[in-house]
Amino acid sequence: MADLITVDDPDDPRLSDYTGLTDVELRRRREPAEGLFIAEGEKVIRRALQAGYEMRSMLLSAKWVDVMSDVIEKTPAPVYAVAPELAERVTGYHVHRGALASMQRRPLPAAGRLLTDAGRGTVMEPVDDHTDIGAMSPSGLQKSAGQRVAVFEDIVDHANLGAAFRNAAALGVDAVFLTPRCADPLYRRAVKVSMGAVFHVPWTRLTSWPKDIELFRRHGFVTAALCLDEKSITVDELAARRYEKLALLLGTEGDGLSIDALRAVDEWVGIPMAAGVDSLNVAAASAVAFYATRL
Repeated sequence: MADLITVDDPDDPRLSDYTGLTDVELRRRREPAEGLFIAEGEKVIRRALQAGYEMRSMLLSAKWVDVMSDVIEKTPAPVYAVAPELAERVTGYHVHRGALASMQRRPLPAAGRLLTDAGRGTVMEPVDDHTDIGAMSPSGLQKSAGQRVAVFEDIVDHANLGAAFRNAAALGVDAVFLTPRCADPLYRRAVKVSMGAVFHVPWTRLTSWPKDIELFRRHGFVTAALCLDEKSITVDELAARRYEKLALLLGTEGDGLSIDALRAVDEWVGIPMAAGVDSLNVAAASAVAFYATRL
């Protein structure tokens, strides 16, 4: 059982994992380098633990000590009890969920291994704020007859990335691949928006983009790029082809997929729009594409 340690000094070095959480550039550099990430809120902390991540420490305001008592009893990591005002001084914002945990990152799997394993895992049920992801069964979503993976190119907005991961979990995508410049899915904002789905969808980061598109082809995947072009087939036409192995590529929020990526893929795919609307947010587009190709 962890010791409950009361801290009243915002400069206490034991709280260093939690300092400056609103400084995005600092945290983007620091967290991967130090092998940590921050889980915020009771549900997200529990989902991180259920997914097998190791806790480094936990930071709680007084009213959350009882709520998290079962976690405190099971973890050997230190648990720091602080006043809400002190938590705000340390983190840089009002921690309205009252609970933060510093978690240990795990090494990312090799892309080839993830492609080999795609389709072998459990298909997840739709994720909502009340879902216990760690206890989900495969009954809630019909499994695709084949294998589907998603590739996100240079998505830099953490909220969009978190939402796209949540869509991938809810709609049975087997794995997610990120290009080198993509945002960190374990950054606090991405984890929060995903409601912990980033812990349960297998993912890794590609290292040589867009040359890595050939890796998908070598593993038998048809690569399909979501893009706005008159030569694109519709997402329904793509689904009707029922490819056994399908990799869906989605690009950055502003410009979409790069020219080099578009030149390298097998299919261009569009989502038909009503008059006056030319595109969808990348997270919304991912939901449409994942849903349309789920069977």
